[in-house]
Amino acid sequence: MIEAVIFDMDGLLIDSEPFWKTAEKEVFGALGIEVTEPHTSLTSRMTTREVAEYWFAVKPWNGKSLADVEQEVVDRVGELIDLYGVKMPGVEETLRYIKMLGLKIGLATNSPKSLISRILEKLNISNYFDVVLSADDVDKGKPNPDIYLKTASTLSVDPSRCIVFEDSPSGVSAAVAAGMTVIAVPEESFYRHSGFDMAHIKIKSLHHFCEEHTEILNTGISC
Repeated sequence: MIEAVIFDMDGLLIDSEPFWKTAEKEVFGALGIEVTEPHTSLTSRMTTREVAEYWFAVKPWNGKSLADVEQEVVDRVGELIDLYGVKMPGVEETLRYIKMLGLKIGLATNSPKSLISRILEKLNISNYFDVVLSADDVDKGKPNPDIYLKTASTLSVDPSRCIVFEDSPSGVSAAVAAGMTVIAVPEESFYRHSGFDMAHIKIKSLHHFCEEHTEILNTGISC
């Protein structure tokens, strides 16, 4: 029996990936680094600290610490969220339905903690979540399962009784490794990516999470 549902955030609840790309291009560009699309595709699933470390290894800079540069990226993303952030289709309806069933709801994201409350307030959905954790709360972010295991523990729910909604292959891998049932919600251009093959269910958006899928919230599905 399913007892909890855990959501990723970036790309699933809010279309924030373009904000991260813009912030990286601006901040690292000011340091003389050319941020190209192949690079941003590679860094999109890293934690903010890992992104800063990645670019420092590619082209070291002087005058600013990694922490300072990391914070500049986070601050710029926050500004863009305040200006342009909107809920992805089906977010509120899905959260409302899960809450109506009496299930616990968690959030587990690689984003820094300082952005989470900002995003949830912007989207006006903070009241739905019983537990909110970020990569700051664990030693290793996704694709390691740590954040999902800690979220389940904090919710006092066995991992096998959790469903996870994820939009990235690394997130799917993390949730599967944690022993959870995974519903993948890839963006359209990555829908057929092999990294989603290990998910138990794949849908095109939360808006498509409808009656044909809701039975698993009551019964679970075989892993």
